Amino acid sequence: MKYPNFKDLILFEDNDFIVINKPPFLASLDERGGSGETNVLRLAKQYSDDAQVCHRLDKETSGALIIAKNPEAYRHASMQFERRKVNKTYHAVVDGHVIFDQLLVDLPILNDGNKNVTIDRAEGKRAETIFDSLKFYKHYTLVECKPITGRMHQIRIHLATQRAAIVGDDMYKGKPVFLSSIKRGYKLTKGEEEQPIMKRFALHARHLVFKGLNDQDIVIDAPYPKDFATLIKLLDKFDA
Repeated sequence: MKYPNFKDLILFEDNDFIVINKPPFLASLDERGGSGETNVLRLAKQYSDDAQVCHRLDKETSGALIIAKNPEAYRHASMQFERRKVNKTYHAVVDGHVIFDQLLVDLPILNDGNKNVTIDRAEGKRAETIFDSLKFYKHYTLVECKPITGRMHQIRIHLATQRAAIVGDDMYKGKPVFLSSIKRGYKLTKGEEEQPIMKRFALHARHLVFKGLNDQDIVIDAPYPKDFATLIKLLDKFDA
């Protein structure tokens, strides 16, 4: 993978915080067992010595990610996450035509390590997400997801429980989108194997609001990366 120039990822920066638009396929932190591969934390530390990543996004998830430039900023952000004061909004493309209108999914999540997450009403930790349908296509829906808690895979597994798995999320039975399935008369050349429009699950951290050290709101909008934007463009064109 070609690693991005960290400066090019920055959406916001002041004396205390940097917010980046994390590209897909870049881990937020060192993976357990340390493979030594480049990640957001390593790139951030090259840019600012004391940088700390304040929360994490799944490796395949793109979008807004907060980085603290000093210990005080890190504590300040951590307290906001702990008290659920950070306002996070994600966009996801899901299978099917689903109508969500301020749907609250309140299903406890058990993380039994090894990236394995299940809904467990007895042992799981509280997990809540609010879902709203933003745009309907013939075969898919663009959904706004607002996690109130911050459990691992929370949005992904909560959507799967609503029979609305994120496209391309094979862990939760989400199927990839192929151009041949939405464009009439689409023909592959002989011997060519069709690739999905997006080579990952379609989840993007779109919007973020948190408070800086001066108690002023920092409001972030993270534009879609190229693959997500292409998927939306093709759905607009062929599946509307």
